[in-house]
Order: sequence, then structure tokens, then C-alpha cells
Amino acid sequence: MDLISFLTKISIWAIPVLFAITLHEVAHGRAARYFGDRTAEMLGRLSLNPLRHIDPVGTVLLPGLLLAIGAPLIGWARPVPVATRALRNPRRAMVIVALAGPAANLAMAALWCGVLAVSARISGNETLIGWFELMAQAGIVINVVLAVFNMLPIPPLDGGRVLIGLLPLRLAASFEKIEPMGLYIVMAAVLGLSALGLYSPLFAPVYRGIARVIVLVGTPA
Repeated sequence: MDLISFLTKISIWAIPVLFAITLHEVAHGRAARYFGDRTAEMLGRLSLNPLRHIDPVGTVLLPGLLLAIGAPLIGWARPVPVATRALRNPRRAMVIVALAGPAANLAMAALWCGVLAVSARISGNETLIGWFELMAQAGIVINVVLAVFNMLPIPPLDGGRVLIGLLPLRLAASFEKIEPMGLYIVMAAVLGLSALGLYSPLFAPVYRGIARVIVLVGTPA
């Protein structure tokens, strides 16, 4: 990828990605506060400032490298700390706290659909409008993929935490033990599926659904 093409991609994807990870983590923190845990609030993690949520490797270095080589994008933000014992009805509350992040991403995807619909129906500088349309499409893609990806039932992903909250206590305790290795399992799975050419088919239904939405909202009436 040449430098101009890479910088163009960065200009399109940077804002949607930062909003996606920031609001995802803030949603977790606000849900935890609702159920009685103020840890994230005391650490300043309910802020909408992306700098409070960026992980240098997971948010900047790894996604930038994958974007440059055209590989599937994976990454992570600094997880919002949740003191489970401080939550009211911890098991049920933790399920809702975990679901709050993907729910926020789906809400943002809907918001970006609105931005795309407006951009496709206004006149003006074609280059600027085209840039906004591409950014809106990126916002839809990153938020839907982030929501779906995070719901994979592997801790520490949100889907894994939901599953832990729903399983019987003994089984949940055993399943929770894989969490320290969970991120490495996820990364190895993504890279392995990509190397075998299976990553795209796995997410093909998601991408087809996104494409239909983009065509639907992005086509002027």
C-alpha cells in the first residue's frame, strides 16, 4: 500500500474507530455504575475523551499494521475495570454490563446510517461529501463487526462474560479460568482463519448484511 492510500484510509477510519471503542468502554462503565460499581467513574474512565481508552498496541499499532497490509482488522481498547463484588446481584448485573458495550456499538451503527443517509441526499463539494460517505460506511462496518466479534463466547470478550453469567456456578468457574489466555486464543483464531481463507466466509453474512444496509440508506430516493 502506498503512503497516500494508507493516509487516506487512516483519515476515513480513525474517527469511527475512536468513537466505537470509546463509547463501547463508556457504556460498560456507565452500566456498572448503574448497578453500584463506581470504579470506572473514580478512575475517569466514563470520559468521552478517546485518550483515556486507547491502548497503544491494541488500538494504534496492531490495527495500523493490519490496515497497512490489508489483513482483517482486530484490536482492543483499555478495558474498563469492573469490581464485580460491588455490583448489586453481581451475576445478573455482569451480564448486562457486558451487553452494554455491543449495544452501544449497534446504536452507533444506526447513527452512522443516519449520517450516510444525509450525506447521500445533500449537494455540495463532491470530494468532501464522498469522504463523509466513506467515513459513515466505515462507522457502520466497524461498529457492527465490533458488536458481533465481541459477542463471541470467549472470555474476556463480552460474549464470554455473558456466558459466564448464565452458566451454573461450577461450570462458570471452570470456564472463567481460560480468561487469561482468552485474548491470545481469539487473536490466534482470527489470524489462523485468515491464513486458511476462512475468516471472510465466517463473517460473510455480517458483511452482506452491512452492504445491504449501506446500499439501502446510501441510495438517494
